[in-house]
Amino acid sequence: MAERLPSAKEASQSRVEILNKYGEKLVGVLHDAGSKKLVILCHGFRSSKDESIFLNLTSALTSQGISVFRFDFAGNGESDGIFRYGNYRREAEDLRSVILYFSEQKYEISAILGHSKGGNVVLLYASVYHDVHTVINLSGRFALDRGIEGRLGRDFMQRIEKDGFIDVKDRTGKVEYRVTEESLKDRLDTDMHAACHSIDKECRVLTIHGSKDEIVPSEDAMEFAKLIPNHKLYIMEGANHSYAAHQGGLASVVLDFLKSNQVEDADTMRSI
Repeated sequence: MAERLPSAKEASQSRVEILNKYGEKLVGVLHDAGSKKLVILCHGFRSSKDESIFLNLTSALTSQGISVFRFDFAGNGESDGIFRYGNYRREAEDLRSVILYFSEQKYEISAILGHSKGGNVVLLYASVYHDVHTVINLSGRFALDRGIEGRLGRDFMQRIEKDGFIDVKDRTGKVEYRVTEESLKDRLDTDMHAACHSIDKECRVLTIHGSKDEIVPSEDAMEFAKLIPNHKLYIMEGANHSYAAHQGGLASVVLDFLKSNQVEDADTMRSI
């Protein structure tokens, strides 16, 4: 049974719609805890802003007076657009549109946090844009050439070369989504090794990964730790990919990291 967190202190909620650079409407929910410090949450593959992991993190953050925005990438959840396999850089650009919007609203983006594929997206964002100095990667995949066979089958390359696409079906035979040759290439061409080297050393990065992750092996977290210059690694013993029985522990680690950053920032200001 999934562990549930205590309910948050009262934080006002409002639906927010933001246009991305392609004119698509990104839909999210702003939880304003009375603070202009804002944490932005980014969901994973075929997920949404409404996953329990984000609802629980939102409760934990707002209970500590931290405002939160959780949103759907284009082609997911309530947002406009067509779902695309791959799409890592384009989702990083969606995040860019969100950050620019809230910066214009005079919010301070104190952290960006992504789960699974969202973890890759926040790291890619940090490798290109250097305006957010705290990044939290939950269970992101380092080696993007892995994990494909499990979804598409061992002969995925031959099928793509023959037909130009693969339709992924559920157990009833209904098509869930289509993987095109272009979208598969997008995933395979996304180089997390290079991205890690492009993250500023001033950017503080935390990677959290479950030791029992059944989708992305915890060894991937070790690779991030080797390459990102200002990096902390936390392996959560017994946690699976969705942290189903570890929601409270996950929230505690995230909050501790955010609070430690605030202390470091205050110490830096005093030393100037």
